[in-house]
Amino acid sequence: MPREKKTGTASSAQLDTSPKSVPDELVGPQKGDFVAPPEVEDVDERTDALPKQEEFWRPPVRFGSVPVEKAPLGWDRRRGFRKLFPQVMLPFQVVERVSFGHPALEPNRLFWGDNLHVMRQLPSESIDLIYIDPPFFSGRQYNVIFGDQNELRSFSDIWEGGMPGYLIWLNARLYEMKRLLKKTGSIYVHCDWHASHYIKVEMDKIFGYDSFVNEVIWFYRTGGASKDRFARKHDTILLYSKSEDWKFNPQKEKSYMMHKYGFKKSDFQEDERGQYSMVYVRDVWEIPSVGSATSERVGYPTQKPEELLERIIEASSDKGEVVADFFCGGGTTAAAAQRLERRWITCDQSRVAVAITADRLTRQIEEQTGRLFSVPDFTVEHWGVYEARRLSETPPDQFRAFVLRAFGAVMEAVEEGIHGYKGAIPIWVGEPDQKNAVTAADVQAFANAMRKTLRYKQDNLRDGIMLAWAFRPDAMEAADRLRQLEQTDLNFIRLDMIRIDSPLFREHVTALSTDHADYENFLTFVQPPKVEVGYKRIAQRTYKFDVSETIVMNSGAKIINVQWDFQYEKLFSSTPGYSFVRGSKKEVVLQAEYTFPAGGKKRVACKVQDDMGGEGLWSAEIEVS
Repeated sequence: MPREKKTGTASSAQLDTSPKSVPDELVGPQKGDFVAPPEVEDVDERTDALPKQEEFWRPPVRFGSVPVEKAPLGWDRRRGFRKLFPQVMLPFQVVERVSFGHPALEPNRLFWGDNLHVMRQLPSESIDLIYIDPPFFSGRQYNVIFGDQNELRSFSDIWEGGMPGYLIWLNARLYEMKRLLKKTGSIYVHCDWHASHYIKVEMDKIFGYDSFVNEVIWFYRTGGASKDRFARKHDTILLYSKSEDWKFNPQKEKSYMMHKYGFKKSDFQEDERGQYSMVYVRDVWEIPSVGSATSERVGYPTQKPEELLERIIEASSDKGEVVADFFCGGGTTAAAAQRLERRWITCDQSRVAVAITADRLTRQIEEQTGRLFSVPDFTVEHWGVYEARRLSETPPDQFRAFVLRAFGAVMEAVEEGIHGYKGAIPIWVGEPDQKNAVTAADVQAFANAMRKTLRYKQDNLRDGIMLAWAFRPDAMEAADRLRQLEQTDLNFIRLDMIRIDSPLFREHVTALSTDHADYENFLTFVQPPKVEVGYKRIAQRTYKFDVSETIVMNSGAKIINVQWDFQYEKLFSSTPGYSFVRGSKKEVVLQAEYTFPAGGKKRVACKVQDDMGGEGLWSAEIEVS
């Protein structure tokens, strides 16, 4: 028998728009802040987290002893998916808080980083609806959209081992999504013919065969025909619930089929296509794909139409509830959720995707949504790859907390002059400013602080670690002198001096790497490009801009995207058509031509992203003639 479904109705309550004084503790994380992950130990995953389906997976007795694999691919009975993908707890760096004038509202969150590790640091049962459009199992080149180094590394992991490797990679993430869903929550997984059947088998193991709700067919007409097979004109969307009490708001659509029975003449309406009646939406959806001429087009090759996401969001969530997309790409899910007054969390492994999503949301809110109701701010947060310049601008206490957390140490404010401990080893952290190198006086002060500790006096612990951006030669010499006392004086101290941007700093992360997970590039620091823009007038109110003189500060990096805002004010939102521009060979275009609608003083801004995650901003006021 079919299960009873919890049917929700959209709330009519409006968000509070009244002005108010907001205490500092209510405004949430600000630009430059770090958000520490919860104190979570790397313990074995719950062995009861998978559904009990003994009857469904019962071995066929009549055929003898035939092995039946009940667990999803990649699952270990003791360690779950953490055997193949060990847990990495690193802080989130808030690199930007885009404000829309309502700081008392909890901000939405846009993450850049590996979504598996981002999800592991989010609280359980905190999300009402998840939609994902993960990379299809259709080849590496098809899925590499932006060319970020993070994106390339991730896809090399996905395709290793064929279909089993792809499913293991996806299963670890589906498992975390199940944990994040509320009991009334649902998940929609968007895929195509390459892997939809295999993904369903794995989701049956993770969510339960009885938790399968629908197989939705998204049908579209665009594209050429095939001469050697039926044209492939649909994607598959698998819908699973978290429990038997899932939320569902029935949706209706127009039907132009003329029915003889069950309809009165008054049931029909008429538009430019003819007469239609309103019927409940079925599991085959004919929704046009995003064409090159549509206003919602951002240039993202696999961009999904907002109409598709609106239907999903309205069917499986109510106003004010949380919608998540951990493969956000061009930001369609967040844009639709924002317009439908839902909260949202999105994530992508590509820095360019995150920049395009932030840009798209800002423009939409400025032009549409923000005029309809009070819109929360949103934060852009980094996990694993951090902006060194922004980090160096944070207050000393926040900087030290960030560095200690990233180093795998804990803060302990017991002894003066010692900032934290890693195990029993005391840690000292230098100044945020990268120009302030550690001095001999700093070394001596830390050594004296260590000598005052009980661990030094009682346990004879003489080792310490100093973490900083740089160390002056006299500091290195002072540390050597302290170490040399070990031969002649019990007053010796052994100090390790570790640069924050060095491989030694992230050694505790790379040590987690196994044969199945590459963590070598987790925990790195990047610098923004130094953006240089030249421009000249080429016609009436028409200017040509050139960003090719930009200097990329990260070694070995290259420019992979340029965004232009020709009406820049305090928030960057690129001019339509200037967010993700590619040439005939899909190379990034470093020049832009623009005709201003009127003359006078105009402020222009340009954002540049490199393939290591650095992002720089240029702006200037020009006189348009």
